[in-house]
Amino acid sequence: MPEVLSRRRLNRALLARQALLARERTDVVAMTERLVGLQAQEPAPPFVGLWSRIDGFRREDLLDALSDGRVVRATAMRGTIHLLSADDYVAERMALQPLLRTALRLPHLRVVAEEADLDAVLALAFRLLDEEPRPIAALRAPLHDAFPQLDGEALAHVARMLLPLVQVAQPGHPDGFPGNAAFAPAGRVLTDEDGAPRRLAPEGPPTALVRRYLGAFGPATAADATKWSGLPGMREVLAAIPDLVTFEDEQGRTLFDLPNAPRPPEDVPAPVRFLPRFDNALLSHVDHSRILDPVHREHVFTVNGQIHGTVLHDGFGVATWDRGKDGALVVRPFARVAQRTAASIRAEGRRLLGFLGPKGATRVVEVLAPS
Repeated sequence: MPEVLSRRRLNRALLARQALLARERTDVVAMTERLVGLQAQEPAPPFVGLWSRIDGFRREDLLDALSDGRVVRATAMRGTIHLLSADDYVAERMALQPLLRTALRLPHLRVVAEEADLDAVLALAFRLLDEEPRPIAALRAPLHDAFPQLDGEALAHVARMLLPLVQVAQPGHPDGFPGNAAFAPAGRVLTDEDGAPRRLAPEGPPTALVRRYLGAFGPATAADATKWSGLPGMREVLAAIPDLVTFEDEQGRTLFDLPNAPRPPEDVPAPVRFLPRFDNALLSHVDHSRILDPVHREHVFTVNGQIHGTVLHDGFGVATWDRGKDGALVVRPFARVAQRTAASIRAEGRRLLGFLGPKGATRVVEVLAPS
């Protein structure tokens, strides 16, 4: 019989792999690879995500890695924008192509493949972006001009999903990218020591990617791996990996894991941590209960697809947080918290404000009464 892992054991395993039990002395590239990327459809949240995980992290550490191309921002898992190391992008981008190709099944995009030469659409989009990096929205007009029977927005969306593109960091921007960041072909940004474009690994089974997922988020079910990546067929992929070990959760679901990955005891202390909006620790399992009680899900996951910044205490989400107009950190507990817990949240919140800086340079942390 497989060993049954309790919810708290799964919590501690996740926190250990996510560097949320203790900040670690490492660099931005290494942590980005350890996490198999950071969700980054908004440019600011990854800075907080790395600050909560890296001892001594400075904003400049990520800005420098983005500027020199060691870390790139691109469409990746789930078809969403992530930060990835350059090496991981080269290794993983084409393994995700089957997922990204499913965009053509959407009714408003399927027409692109049905009524135009898809290769010609992609070739023109590639040429336009290679001539001059530009926001995806700037492709709408020239693509529509070339294919007038089709909607320009649909054409541009298909190009973003199917072409290997990365966003171009903007020097001097506090978060590295503006809201309408420009895209360029990956080979224009990712080059070797001689300046030649780096060749992406060919499309193939996502075996290595799934192993990386388990290392960062396991133990996990096949459905969890699909939830994180967006790729189908995970049962077959997991079955083809020879050295995995299996467990069960308290609901009897089969969990897969790497044999030597950390699975700490459930009583290992877990300090207060502030997770940013859209943090992958909250997004990478079908069942979020290993880090967030289901009764609190509605406080974090909104009906319009937003995921709020979340405060962890003893490993689990206990509150959401954001920054008030006056610069104070506003914490909204899901339920009443003990005075000692509130004091720990305020202390970590003041450290976070020190990292975030300006907006009056206030260090005020407001822990509100639950509504």
